[in-house]
Amino acid sequence: MRKSLFFNLTSPLLFKSQLLQWASQFSNLAFLNSNTTGSENHSNINVNTYDLVVGVDAICELKCSFEGAFKQLENFIESINDWCFGYLSYDLKNDVEKTLFSKNQDSLEFPDLHFFQPRLVFMLKETRLEVSFFENNYAESQLQKLIEEINSIDLRNEFIRYNAAEIQAQVSKENYFKNVAAIKHHIQQGDIYELNYCIEFVTQQHQVQAHLLYEQLNSISQTPMSCYYKSDFVHLCCASPERFLKKTGTKLISQPIKGTRKKGTTEVENNQLRKELLNDAKERSENVMIVDLVRNDLSRSASKGSVKVEELFGVYSFQQVHQLISTVSCELSSEIHFIDAIKNAFPMGSMTGAPKVRAMQLIEQFENSKRGAYSGAVGYITPEKDFDFNVVIRSILHNSKTNTSSFMVGSAITANSITENEYDECFVKAAALFQVIEKKQQH
Repeated sequence: MRKSLFFNLTSPLLFKSQLLQWASQFSNLAFLNSNTTGSENHSNINVNTYDLVVGVDAICELKCSFEGAFKQLENFIESINDWCFGYLSYDLKNDVEKTLFSKNQDSLEFPDLHFFQPRLVFMLKETRLEVSFFENNYAESQLQKLIEEINSIDLRNEFIRYNAAEIQAQVSKENYFKNVAAIKHHIQQGDIYELNYCIEFVTQQHQVQAHLLYEQLNSISQTPMSCYYKSDFVHLCCASPERFLKKTGTKLISQPIKGTRKKGTTEVENNQLRKELLNDAKERSENVMIVDLVRNDLSRSASKGSVKVEELFGVYSFQQVHQLISTVSCELSSEIHFIDAIKNAFPMGSMTGAPKVRAMQLIEQFENSKRGAYSGAVGYITPEKDFDFNVVIRSILHNSKTNTSSFMVGSAITANSITENEYDECFVKAAALFQVIEKKQQH
């Protein structure tokens, strides 16, 4: 049976780093960080239950390919009836829609799905820390000693060590332009309305302490849905601002992002950029298309008449970019299992396009890399069957067995897209990722 102990922290930000350092020794770790103290105008989107929630050390785990993955996850959740942390890769689309497949090159070898039941759960809200544990694993005195040990970790001797490696684009600019032209032809033919087209960057011989790579990324790009996830030799360093789906009681909310501007250097410039983003007809069109898609996805799991748009075209600012974010919600039908609600909305519309299935077929055709964990989702499920999952974007994925790192970036292609602008947008979104990987050593 789980019990909880509570602690008051004098320095929550320092404790976050100390906890990450301590927890990185385990084969399974989910470190979900909302960066509440570093946020700007995020009050409407940062509805995280915790400032930080961490699952450490697997009691048991589920690792599988896409075939029947959602049913396996449902059975796993029901069998443990406990906290569960994990990720859903983009390629679970093949379980959602049987006509889809994933045959593109895979640089990283992430399993299609991974979830684990943690031995310890750390939940931080402001200065109050709750630690959930099993009595047969820890005595209260042991746990108190553990918190003291974590609090005493000296981080001054910790720094990123890795050899510099060349970052190679897997799609040339010439081929990017050709592919966008072909995608726009499909749009002109009425085949699709919008498609999220992504390109991959890979670096080999990248020996790195991945949890410190995440710390470095998070220091320059603090976002409300960031995370560091580790399962054996695969690591995810994620600076995502986007929520895929959250359940609290019977309420579901999704917060799709469509619309991006690079952050300016002055407040006057940023105010102008926010205004420009809000009033850009193309960006608004992209956003409303995805909002309609999300409304349709949620309606498959909602009680009748409960789907609503709580906010349309909200402009939010982060350290690297300004984003156009909308919020869609519904009440979960009593006839729908919560795992089916996730399946019904997966993959998220902001990373696919409309119509969704046809967009995913064309994504497989025009992209040359398997997305894997990128544009999937990382999150947790509570014993009460509430959950919260992000969208895996603005992320570095690392395989420590092959010393390979990869990141993908993309944008929504519509009839009004200017190809040069779409290409530039990819590099705006990737700026922090390039900056972190290209550092040779960071104290």
